[in-house]
Amino acid sequence: MDKITVVGAGNVGATAAQRVAEKELARQVVLIDIAEGVPQGKGLDQFQSAPIEGFDSRVIGTNGYEESAGSGIYIVTAGIARKPGMSRDDLLTTNAGIVRQVSENIARVSPDAIIIMVSNPLDVMSYVAMKASGFTRERVIGMAGVLDTARYRAFLAMELDVSVEDIQAMVLGGHGDTMVPLISYTTVSGIPVTQLMDRAKLDAIVDRTRNGGAEIVKFLKTGSAYYAPSAGAVQMAEAIVKDKKRILPCAAWLQGEYGMRDLFLGVPVKLGRNGMEGIIEVELTDDERAALQKSADAVLEPMALV
Repeated sequence: MDKITVVGAGNVGATAAQRVAEKELARQVVLIDIAEGVPQGKGLDQFQSAPIEGFDSRVIGTNGYEESAGSGIYIVTAGIARKPGMSRDDLLTTNAGIVRQVSENIARVSPDAIIIMVSNPLDVMSYVAMKASGFTRERVIGMAGVLDTARYRAFLAMELDVSVEDIQAMVLGGHGDTMVPLISYTTVSGIPVTQLMDRAKLDAIVDRTRNGGAEIVKFLKTGSAYYAPSAGAVQMAEAIVKDKKRILPCAAWLQGEYGMRDLFLGVPVKLGRNGMEGIIEVELTDDERAALQKSADAVLEPMALV
């Protein structure tokens, strides 16, 4: 790909830009931020790591959108981060205004781009971006399930003392306290996790997954997670750039899938060159279906406010 742009040069955005450059997913990586000098300085610093890390992607920082014109993908991380005691929904009004402006600019300079939304509250911000950009649902996808699934897999690996690579799992639903880790689809090298762990331990891990972001915010005190969120966004970008047809849990605009419509919700999505190339509908247990409905209700409520 010729160009990938990351909007927001904070911790998530800057780390995402570095990961995109190191993987050489685009010839040029553009880092946009309104803070004068910050994207320029970080972009320069990142490109100076290129001779050591061995990548040739050029990283440039800017305060405007003109340099990003023609980008194939925009990873949007702009907005304020959570502080201790704040829920993702507390960020709603401020970040909706920021994301609206960002999306209008993206549509203006790169009308054929794909947007990967990372800003919180994620499901609602994906909706704001789709509405403001006028893009089809295939080209606006939220990064949440990838991160939530990574947390779930990491906690399972810690508990079972096995490689994270051998844990197959999926977390659906909204990106928040109502997310739905699918225990019925969780395996360790094909072995159902329920054969390796009792239900009480599993429930504790599910609970920890739901609070994974808050746990990190509590430790950091002045910021929120960024290594894993940036990795999640870049995994999605890589699937699109390389047309990998990966099945990843992403926030997608549902139009009847899972019996729901007109909202963004985390579901298994096939990602390829055209963005979202399909939604996979898996069979859910009654408990999982009820939990997914509850999660959808929690997304619809703040959506009505934007």
